[in-house]
Amino acid sequence: MPKKKKKTKKNKVKKIKSVSFKPEKVNYDKVRHVTSVDQSDRHVPYNLRQSGPTKVELLISTRVRKSPYWHLSMKAGCWRATVYNRVYHPRGYVKPEKGGAMVEYAAIKNHVTMWNVAVERQIRVKGPDAEKFTDYVITRDATKISTMRGRYVILCNNKGGVLNDPVLLRVADDEFWFSLSDSDIGMYLQGVNADKKFNVEIDEIDACPVQIQGPKSKALLNDLIGDQVDLDNMPFYGLAEAKVGGRSCVISQSGFSGEAGYEIYLRNATLYAEDMWNAVLKAGKKHKLMVIAPAHHRRIQAGILSWGQDMDNEHNPFQCNLGYQVSLSGKGEWNKTADYVGKEALEKMKEEIQQGQKPYKLQLVGMELGGKPIEEYAPDFWLISDAKGGKPIGYITSPWYHPEKKKNIAMGYVPYEGHKSAKGFPIGNFGKKYKVHLPKKYSNKPVDAVVVPIPFTQSFNANTREAEVLATLNK
Repeated sequence: MPKKKKKTKKNKVKKIKSVSFKPEKVNYDKVRHVTSVDQSDRHVPYNLRQSGPTKVELLISTRVRKSPYWHLSMKAGCWRATVYNRVYHPRGYVKPEKGGAMVEYAAIKNHVTMWNVAVERQIRVKGPDAEKFTDYVITRDATKISTMRGRYVILCNNKGGVLNDPVLLRVADDEFWFSLSDSDIGMYLQGVNADKKFNVEIDEIDACPVQIQGPKSKALLNDLIGDQVDLDNMPFYGLAEAKVGGRSCVISQSGFSGEAGYEIYLRNATLYAEDMWNAVLKAGKKHKLMVIAPAHHRRIQAGILSWGQDMDNEHNPFQCNLGYQVSLSGKGEWNKTADYVGKEALEKMKEEIQQGQKPYKLQLVGMELGGKPIEEYAPDFWLISDAKGGKPIGYITSPWYHPEKKKNIAMGYVPYEGHKSAKGFPIGNFGKKYKVHLPKKYSNKPVDAVVVPIPFTQSFNANTREAEVLATLNK
């Protein structure tokens, strides 16, 4: 008799029933902007109308770009997208009925993922004055950034508002790449140099990144590029040149997740997108590589900000936990004496804060909150009231469910009360209680919330902001 085949157990991903995908019915006649939240220090207040998900189709037109990887994302199962930097941006591969974003979360936490982030457009500053120009437009000291190193930086306007928070890559002594967040800073940089004061060329280049994120990212990269790069000795934000799929790339140990990870910047991406992408897929098979959307849930855990959502050009660095980017009582990049755009306004603000004044209304804080698990993108800035409820005094910017903590977490703005970190920069009042007004699908009444330190989960490569929080807690 033929032997019966033994049944093998398959690792099945537990399907998660989404409570947030289907939009609720909205009476648009009753939708009103909330005026009780004090936004008097803004010219354009955040729109706090609670209108819920909008049932519209995203129009694919030629005035918005399809990135070189767009067709490859579609082939990988992309079913929804948004627009970022005037480029279509994939934001979902696993359908809600099959577990949705939380299946993608399991992939980045346990294995390795690839993201199409060609929306991070690369603005190149090149020429004899490249260092001098870059130093003038960022708050950190660019002269202290070595060649073939990257940095997370911010650019501010003359009022101290955050214009962009890109990753800055110094690929040569005379060449910097600004890997943009969601605001078109290329034309701004050209405007800064309209009088040709600096001897530089400023242009967008055809270098498009993908992110490789997750605990198996290093193993995948080793298989992908072999001995081209010494990954064992590659520092955080270190850069290296390598060929992927036979094509020239810049590799950076960085990412938007808080997990171990790398970014692959493909040169001449319009011509060679398939070569690089398919090489990653092939190398990733044995590591259980999954193509996913940028891990919104994981970046919230790490306290990584999303420009336009957690901050914009009317937020200054101090109120959105980026005060450390202005100046620290330290050495190197944090001891900047040279002039830069926004310096006067930021130094005045810092002095006022040190003197106990409150130069702005609202402060970004971390919160843990009740309600059913939030496993989808929030369509509104959900409102915050004090512990007794009542009129809203703040709003949530980035909420999500934290599976390990088994509770919802969020970043949001509440009235600034003057609390400071160990370095003297503004922070939230840890332990302060509030009420958060969630949609009915999550709770029929306002839920309890408490202010907690950010990050909610420590990053694989802890940054200066995280170290500052740790120092404050140990003070």
